[in-house]
Formats: sequence, C-alpha cells, structure tokens
Amino acid sequence: MEGGATGGRVVRVVSRRMVRPSTPPLKGELEVIHLTPLDLRLIRTDSIQKGILLPKPPPAAALESSFARALRLFYPFAGRLAAAERGDGTVTVSLRCTGEGAEFVHAAAPGVAAADIVSSVYTPSVVRDELHSFDPALGADAAVEALPLVSVQVTELADGVFVGVTLNHAVADGAALWHFVNTWAEIHRRGVGAGGDDDPRQLSTPAPVFQRWFVDTWPVPIPLPFGKLGDIARQVERATVREAFLIFSTASVSKLTARANGEVAGTATATAAISPLQAVLAHLWRAVCRARRMPPEQGTSYSVLIDCRGRVKGMPPGYVGNTATFGKAEATVGEIDSKGLGWTAWLLSRAEASFDEASVRESAGRWVRQPALMFISDLSSAGTALATGSSPWPDVFGNDFGWGRPVTMRSGAGNKTDGKAAVFEGPERGGGMSLELCLAPDALERLLADEEFMDAVSLPARGSTEQ
Repeated sequence: MEGGATGGRVVRVVSRRMVRPSTPPLKGELEVIHLTPLDLRLIRTDSIQKGILLPKPPPAAALESSFARALRLFYPFAGRLAAAERGDGTVTVSLRCTGEGAEFVHAAAPGVAAADIVSSVYTPSVVRDELHSFDPALGADAAVEALPLVSVQVTELADGVFVGVTLNHAVADGAALWHFVNTWAEIHRRGVGAGGDDDPRQLSTPAPVFQRWFVDTWPVPIPLPFGKLGDIARQVERATVREAFLIFSTASVSKLTARANGEVAGTATATAAISPLQAVLAHLWRAVCRARRMPPEQGTSYSVLIDCRGRVKGMPPGYVGNTATFGKAEATVGEIDSKGLGWTAWLLSRAEASFDEASVRESAGRWVRQPALMFISDLSSAGTALATGSSPWPDVFGNDFGWGRPVTMRSGAGNKTDGKAAVFEGPERGGGMSLELCLAPDALERLLADEEFMDAVSLPARGSTEQ
C-alpha cells in the first residue's frame, strides 16, 4: 500500500458535491418528522459508517445519478436536523424534509488494492479512517452545524471500488442504512427510475416507512433537558482499541450451534433452542473473558441488540428510524468459563426472550419523562462487558450494482469502543456470519492467539480477495 501525498493519507478526494433527490419535494407545507425516544437517545452517538468493497466497475458506472434516484424514495435523508430552543430550559430536535441533499464524495486511492483490505484479520487504518467521509460526527453536530444527514464516499482503488455510507444515527439505524443501500444498488443495477419513474413497486426491497412510532400520551416534539442546542454536544474521549474482522463459515456456525444445544439438552436451561447467533456470540464472550484476563469473581455482561421491527405495532419491516432495544445477559467470569458454551448461549437466549412490546413502551415512556442521552461506550463498562449492534439479517452481500456482488464489507471509525462487536451476514450467504470486533490492543492480540476461539474462525488467504 503506497503512501499518500497529503499528510500521510493514501486517499485523495477528487470531488465533493451535494446531491438532491432526482425529483424535488412538492411545493407546499414543509414535512417535519419528529424524533422518537429511540432516535433522540442516540443524538450523542457517532454517525453510522458502513461500506462495501466491490469489484472494479466499468467506466460508465454513474453511481451519482442512481444515488439521486434512491434519495427520491428515501427523501428524509436529504433533509436536515433542526433545533428549537424553547426558552424554558429545554430544546427540541426534529427532522425537516427540506430536500437540500446528501453529500456525494468521489475519491481515489490507486495505491490501495482489494487484497490490502481483505488479507489480514486486523482492519487496516485506511479502512477505518479514510474510506468514509466525515470524521465520526455526533448526531447533534448535524443540527448545530447544519450538516447533511447522509454522506457517501465512492473510492476508486487499484482493482476495485469501496462505497462507504455515513448516516446520522439519530435519524435511522443500521438496518435502515442497509435498506437504503439495497434500494440504491437495485436501482442502479436495473436502471429503475432512469426515465423519471421512481415507482417503488418496481423494486424487491420494501417501500420505506417514515411515519414515526409514538405513544399517544407523549409530547410531540419531545423536549430535551438542555437550555440550548450547543449543550447537547459533548467532547468524546475515544478509547484506544484495535479492530479485527472475523468470519465464521456456515459449517463453523452450525458446529457451534450443535455444540451449544447439545450441552443444554436435558437440563433445566433447555427451554428453547439456542440460535446460531447466540452460539457465535457465546463463543466470543467466553474467549474475550479469557483474553482480558479477568479474575473468576469479576462480573461481566453482554448487551445484545433486539430489533423491534415486526415485533412492535407501528414498526413494520420497512420502518426507517431507530428501532433497537437491548437485552442484557450477566454472569461472573468464573461462571462463563466453567459452565460452558451452551449455558453462556442460554444466558443470551434468556436476555432476548425478556423482550416484549409492553416493556418497550414502558421503557420509552420513562425516557420521555427523564431523557438520558447515550454514548456507545456506555455499553462497554470499562473493559468488562461486550455489546453487539447490527445483525446478520440485512442483505449486505446482495448489494450488486451491476458488475458483481461485494467482496467484503467494513465499517468506518464511528462507534468504536472496547468490547463493541458488530455482526453481519457472512460472504457465503448461507448461514455464515462476519464479526467486526474492537478490543484493547493487548486483549485482541491474545484473542487472536487463542486456539480454541480461532478454530471456529476462517482466516483469509494472504493476497486473496476472496472471503
């Protein structure tokens, strides 16, 4: 990988422009989308940064045009956050569908090859720091500085192209980001809307739903306990972490799942089958406890994301917003080590089973009465916990823009903290999984040397672009 010409950077920005939806919003009253408790609690977290590595495209790949057509369907993404200081010690933040546009950045990194990205378990710094536009901005920054809510960076590499998408986390979650990318890829691949017809019924992706989930008794908009907008933003001290990208093949996931279910069979904990995701995360949890060298009496926890789409009335599959709640499993390190994979996976299963619609409504109602803004580091508990966002269900590797499906995916620098593990579908697309894991550097080094853990991980072939 060659060095760059500016400040050691290897990616050069060729152009940067604002892209408006292909069809402007109708004249008339401006549409305003009020943010829910699930949105507002994330206004201090970093923007989401996800990207895909694609094969080298043909010269005529006009991604900017199809991006504008995708924005026509996801028109709130071309809007802006706006705040109102109410003069009573509170401020409200809403999404105004102004149609001002989303940012489109064209960049080049001829000294970076696909193999530089995929041939190491460790994530290269160029991926983390240079393949997505925006420094990891807090959600509130978009309202303070009138920033776009979405920024896309298309970087031409030596033998491929990386499409990095940054989305304000107060506006929507990772599932909505992949919904948008799925739609954009299909529009480009099929030429949908090229003649001005943006009928979503032509697409296989569900139509986006922008009506937000509110309970009738909540105030709209929801006031936040800050005198002025600038008070929302807070300087973030970022932990020193190193990141690895781990692939669990379909066969490996099946083996872990069978082992976990076999261990709990016939016991009091065999109340429900252990899922593949629970088995993989339990395998990770046990190994991270070993890698962190925590004493047996030390408490540890794992927070797992639960997507409310299709589970809570008012949050259908196409819902564009934030829908996540968390289930939390807790134990001591000694229990995690001695009671085995199946018992640890059962803890995660029990945490997920605790979900119900009434508890989501009750929790959100408490938040409305006493708002508490979240940092992603709040879930990591000073190096004793793990937290998993994202899920293996979004169609990451189906994002074929017309010249081949993604080789791999990677995230940017946003929301990286000790103990954060993001899970995605595996490149096999048959039940395998990919994990992006952030740990303190010494702990990650020990984890990758742990034979019991790494026996389940597929290691990349040096110089290969296949994962």
